[in-house]
Amino acid sequence: MINPMDLTGRTILVTGASSGIGRETARLISQLGARVVLVGRNEERLTGTLQSLDGGGHRAERFDLSSADEIPRWLKSVSASSGPLHGLVHSAGIIKLCPLRVSTSQTVEDVMGINVKAAIGLARGFCQKNVRTANSSIVFLSSVTGLTGQAGLSAYAASKGAIIALTKALAVELAGERIRVNCVSPGLVTTEMGQGQLSLLTPEQGAALEAMHLLGFGSARDVSCAIAFLLAETARWITGTTLVVDGGYTAH
Repeated sequence: MINPMDLTGRTILVTGASSGIGRETARLISQLGARVVLVGRNEERLTGTLQSLDGGGHRAERFDLSSADEIPRWLKSVSASSGPLHGLVHSAGIIKLCPLRVSTSQTVEDVMGINVKAAIGLARGFCQKNVRTANSSIVFLSSVTGLTGQAGLSAYAASKGAIIALTKALAVELAGERIRVNCVSPGLVTTEMGQGQLSLLTPEQGAALEAMHLLGFGSARDVSCAIAFLLAETARWITGTTLVVDGGYTAH
């Protein structure tokens, strides 16, 4: 039986693998045959993800991505141990609900640090000699807030809009090195982060937000399937694109 999304023999690094979309992505690509390098800050939760993976050869790497300038050197050491990477998924990210009137430069710096600066550091590190294989793939996580307006999320929306622009720029810059660069823009997903957003709303506001997702809120698996598609040979002729996975939210 042919499986065009088969990832057997590939090594893929996933940031934010201790929870949410990152954790579900790691699980799915392990089921598709990949060896996974899990990255996060919480060692206990990383171990939990590691124990839930199919197959063998996986490993967990505890690392703080806020140290963006250290990422390239760290990725060299990772690949020296795991072998060259076939793919990289940057799922780690933070969201801060912060109205403009109380937003500060530190708020912006905190959000941009993990969501954008780390993404650039990971791309820089991934491009290094012997860190990645030929015909490899980078997948970033954006958000529908990078495409549509939403009150109270100006810094987060700016960071996710920056990821969409970064994806296009790097796709052009790295095409000659046979590195594909794409991103996924989810709507609201019922992960820990998504539930945290909903907890700040009234029941009426939450119901209205769900109604705007024509197919209801999504799950982490819905998003991880899109990520796996972009990593696999199914997307061998796709680069520089934003794949929107939002249950119809942006169709309005």
